[in-house]
Amino acid sequence: MSENILVVDDECEIADLVELYLKNENFKVFKYYNAKEALKCIENENIDLAVLDVMLPDINGFQICQIIRQKYNYPIIMLTAKSQEIDKITGLTLGADDYITKPFLPLELVARVKAQLRRYKRYNIGGVENKEEKSIITVSGIVINTKTHECTLNEKPLTLTPTEFSILRILCEQRGNVVSAEDLFHQIWGDEYFTKNNNTITVHIRHIREKMGDSFDEPKYIKTVWGIGYKIGN
Repeated sequence: MSENILVVDDECEIADLVELYLKNENFKVFKYYNAKEALKCIENENIDLAVLDVMLPDINGFQICQIIRQKYNYPIIMLTAKSQEIDKITGLTLGADDYITKPFLPLELVARVKAQLRRYKRYNIGGVENKEEKSIITVSGIVINTKTHECTLNEKPLTLTPTEFSILRILCEQRGNVVSAEDLFHQIWGDEYFTKNNNTITVHIRHIREKMGDSFDEPKYIKTVWGIGYKIGN
């Protein structure tokens, strides 16, 4: 069964091109040039991943992202202007899993879509999982169930996006060990898009801390080892 991909972009040429490339990979594409029609689709169709442009004529991509995150945890990729670094940070903070800047190569977007879907399928409810993988991970009051994609902190549920869940899972699996941002990036996305100035992981870490009610200056859970990476425990 092919996955359902939502594409929302008011630049018709870009939306049409993305649709073409995704259909060539056997995805079912729901394409819209405005947010109003896209929001109807979100409610009426079983979407597996959304590609959202930030700048739309009616409701912007950030608002659509927020609406999706109120009910769904499937991956969201934001399309941002090359010069607007703040758009990338804002999108990730609101619950997006990845971003790609315009102009972009369609094949790069397709690769990111596939990477996000692989990770989502693996760790989402009903996903295919390595039978030898430990399904329950417990560290410092954090309990992660990799089979049901559920996470609690001190017996209270944490609502995490797929990417946030993956980051926390990796850190907990590596309890006491420092994991670099580059290693986190490659383990989650499985591609080579990481660059030294990539702040994707940093923003996701900050968002996880906020959800955990953790301090940035003196974090109790996710600790920053400056110049190296992040760790949980010990």
